[in-house]
Amino acid sequence: MGPLKGIRIVEMVGIGPAPHCCMLLSDMGAEIIRIDRPGGNRVGGTNRAAVLNRGRKSIAIDIKTPEGVATALRLIDQADGLVEGFRPGVMERLGLGPDLCIERNEKLIFGRMTGWGQDGPLALVAGHDINYIALSGALASIGDQERGPVPPLNLVGDFGGGGMMLAFGMVCGLLEAKGSGKGQVIDASMLEGSALLMAGIFMAKNSGTWTHPRGENWLDGGAAFYGTYRCADGEWVGIGSLEPQFYGLLRETLGLTIRFGTGNGITMPGRNKSAC
Repeated sequence: MGPLKGIRIVEMVGIGPAPHCCMLLSDMGAEIIRIDRPGGNRVGGTNRAAVLNRGRKSIAIDIKTPEGVATALRLIDQADGLVEGFRPGVMERLGLGPDLCIERNEKLIFGRMTGWGQDGPLALVAGHDINYIALSGALASIGDQERGPVPPLNLVGDFGGGGMMLAFGMVCGLLEAKGSGKGQVIDASMLEGSALLMAGIFMAKNSGTWTHPRGENWLDGGAAFYGTYRCADGEWVGIGSLEPQFYGLLRETLGLTIRFGTGNGITMPGRNKSAC
């Protein structure tokens, strides 16, 4: 059950953001048929630990053979969408490119997940989450001056800027095709997606409320009311009292007296962990 019940998506087996996209679509009710390599899915497997692969049907097809391509095309002919995360040009070389697939199935939404985009000087260059978010500016904003930029796991590029953006694009394409009957290509890159996730921070920088070095602004660890503190038992607690009334309540509850300073275009307490 779910809002995408009745939607069928063919997924070309992959790792990271494309499976994340299909997991989200499956969670919302879409039927996902994953085309695995012969011998099964060697990435993540199919057991309960393989969270990104949940909610799928799967079929092993050797798409490097004419017979395998023909089988894949028959599945695609009956689908509403397709998701693939190969490097640019791979699907075309296999005989499964978007022009051919949409010619055969004119309502097909063909979703493509790449690091740098389908064209441009970096299109065929290998990369990982950290590379994409470095170029988008996201990585430079996370961390502090002493340690430098800190990789935020692979949440920003692979999953936020990649899988979730592609899932959003797929749903938008499916909604449009419902009215027009026409398919289209949804081309999502982790570089562009992670840059889009930075829109709020870029706005703060442009408006003058984010002017200090990395680690000294109001959401990146530079404010006493928004950060983490080590407790007496060695564990950590996260504090997020952005609004003045909540920060006032925090101080009152804990019996704190903290000297206020001015920074980032807003009045804020200094980053004084010893006082907390």
